[in-house]
Amino acid sequence: MNEQRRQILQMLAEGKISADEAERLIDALARQQPEAAASTTSTPKSRPKYLRVVVSSEDDFSGDGAGRINIRVPLQLLRAGVRLTSLVPPQALTQVNAQLHKSGVPIDLTQLKPQHLDDLIEHLDEVIVDVDQADAKVQVFCE
Repeated sequence: MNEQRRQILQMLAEGKISADEAERLIDALARQQPEAAASTTSTPKSRPKYLRVVVSSEDDFSGDGAGRINIRVPLQLLRAGVRLTSLVPPQALTQVNAQLHKSGVPIDLTQLKPQHLDDLIEHLDEVIVDVDQADAKVQVFCE
């Protein structure tokens, strides 16, 4: 619910306006919103293709000086992996889940569905994670 609609309902609840006035105001907002939505959707958003993880550190990971890790994972690979889990027998998934939980990874592979991954990828498009420390920087983002 947008802020303006909430304010109208709040005024109605407080008795500052009548139900008819609230209805007219909400109708006026509804007529304005399609115009605003049309202007924001004029440039279609491209779908991300990669999950990128970048780690930069003052310390080399092998001990030879400054280090950098740059991982670029195709999101299509993640989608294919999720689809492949549907081919794994349920008994094997149960064993894998038990080992994951034993290792401290609380993921249930039987609940992993392609539509969940698509939703996650759609939301990852808007997420950028930066972790800055004195000697290292970690970035996770989609591109």
